[in-house]
Amino acid sequence: MLTELLRAFFLIFAAEMGDKTQIIAMTFATKYKVREVLLGVLLGVFLNHGIAIILGKYLSKLIPLDLVQIIAGALFVIFGILALRSEEDEKNHLDKKSFGPIMTVALAFFVGELGDKTQLTAMTLAAEGNYPIFILFGTTLGMVGTSSLGIFVGSKIGEKIPDILIKIVSSLVFLTFGTLKLFQMLPQRYLTYKNIIIYFIVISTTVFFLVRKLLYLRRIGQKSVMKEVAATLYIQTQEIKEAVDNICLGEKVCGSCMGGKCIIGLTKNILDEARKEEIYYLDEEIDFYKLKNKDFNIDKAIDALCLIIEDYNKYGIEPDEKFVVNEARKALELIIFDKYIPFNGDVHNYIENIGNENKDIGYKIKKKLF
Repeated sequence: MLTELLRAFFLIFAAEMGDKTQIIAMTFATKYKVREVLLGVLLGVFLNHGIAIILGKYLSKLIPLDLVQIIAGALFVIFGILALRSEEDEKNHLDKKSFGPIMTVALAFFVGELGDKTQLTAMTLAAEGNYPIFILFGTTLGMVGTSSLGIFVGSKIGEKIPDILIKIVSSLVFLTFGTLKLFQMLPQRYLTYKNIIIYFIVISTTVFFLVRKLLYLRRIGQKSVMKEVAATLYIQTQEIKEAVDNICLGEKVCGSCMGGKCIIGLTKNILDEARKEEIYYLDEEIDFYKLKNKDFNIDKAIDALCLIIEDYNKYGIEPDEKFVVNEARKALELIIFDKYIPFNGDVHNYIENIGNENKDIGYKIKKKLF
């Protein structure tokens, strides 16, 4: 069992080093969070190789692999065009329900591996082996391994180059691999000089107008959605950090600072780190119950909590509990109430829950906010 898993892992890992999927993972990492790209890769590859292993040698009888590769090439070209949409177009698309980052990456990897050598390798290994589930784990881990290297590089590059260049490079990657796949797999009767010229004219014209729109929007000073969100989060966490600093008792009262072992000390640290690194999500939720809860000023803690509630109304609510502002809210709840207060994203319901816990504090918060 382990032998088949390791064999599958090393075969796929070696085959995919420098391959298109590794480069695609790198380009996705310049646009999305690392964990979203990794989850997308894992899901897309698992489904793709799962189908290959389940159907095995019968897949080629059901669906001609040449047709599958042609469809995959066409979809890659479409991805390349879509990568050049402006932020305004993307926002409108998102408002009309998009797949989201994870499903977008999963779809790209699922399509990209259809009929590819790694899918064929997975089929071959399944036909020869006795433990198909371990072969599936091995091939999937091999793909995730090579993609992780691309994701690491892409995440570092994405921090240092302009958004518009990321879009253009991402588009070129998809267009190049999609075009090569089409030229390799389409029957020769379709690859006439006339058809090739028409194809490149259509692609070039489309890319020209989309890039020109991106340059125009950049020239008139339109901020990218990513930068707008980052600026908002920076301001939000800065305001909350100042309010939390005001709660700190200082070394005159505490003696030597306990830092991350103190409930306020850790809250200050995560807000500072979020602003410095511009990463506003933690790897895991914090258990504030384990930290030292000192005799903090309750009124100052209430002021800081009111600021967070005001920010929820001003900037909108990020429901993820690993979001640093939500973690700061939980720390303040523990200081004020000695417990977490139920919060489902509804601000008015949250304030009612506070009033149910302590009428006086609920009244104070309503008075400050309204």
